[in-house]
Amino acid sequence: MIVGVIPARYASTRLPGKPLIDLCGQSMIERVWRAATACTVLDRVLIATDDERIVAEAQRFGAEAYLTSPDLPSGTDRCDALIRQLHLRPDVVVNIQGDEPLLAPNVITHLVQALRASGADVATAMSRILFADELTNPSVVKVVVDTSNNALYFSRSPIPYLRNESDGAAWHSAHTFWKHIGIYAYTLSALQRHVSLPPSPLERAEMLEQLRLMEAGARFTCVETEQLFLAVDTEQDAERVRDVLRSQQH
Repeated sequence: MIVGVIPARYASTRLPGKPLIDLCGQSMIERVWRAATACTVLDRVLIATDDERIVAEAQRFGAEAYLTSPDLPSGTDRCDALIRQLHLRPDVVVNIQGDEPLLAPNVITHLVQALRASGADVATAMSRILFADELTNPSVVKVVVDTSNNALYFSRSPIPYLRNESDGAAWHSAHTFWKHIGIYAYTLSALQRHVSLPPSPLERAEMLEQLRLMEAGARFTCVETEQLFLAVDTEQDAERVRDVLRSQQH
């Protein structure tokens, strides 16, 4: 069984209630859920939330949604909590970010296929960095991979450092840099291992939870995608998504 879980937290610091914001006639959580349910490799799609208002909205459009503790520290913990709450034993759990309303269903398919083919613990997505400001923006997480696309490290810093390229603004055209897209397909054992471990030193330094498993020796396989991802953390982000949706309607 392959289960997709969409963690949807109402109490967002920068944009409270963001799963419920309207994006051209649909709430953000509905857009993410519709993309996930269009993915044929998922046997079940669940919404894990901290708020009754999100449960009510999910029930309105026919989703399966459940309340989980508001005290859970991350979306990964929320995924694990719901799997345990429902006594499920899936082979794969896909953590589908609830703030990625432009999610394409085939990205999930490719992650599940890569996880199974590689024998890795986790499969995640990456895309090429095309602009210098993405490379220097610490909110854009970078990943370096080996020749088999196994992740070597995730960082908020531009990695690798180009010693022979003095103009940092030209780095993105002098070397292939990768942006990490925060959607994960976990084996059940990897997910359970993640939540059982304490935050690691590298995780605390970078504030990137995927480093917890990596530091413990887990293998991440990375899947290249050209799909557009626009995470919504602010009202400005939401307006950018609306612009994209309007352009797709014409």
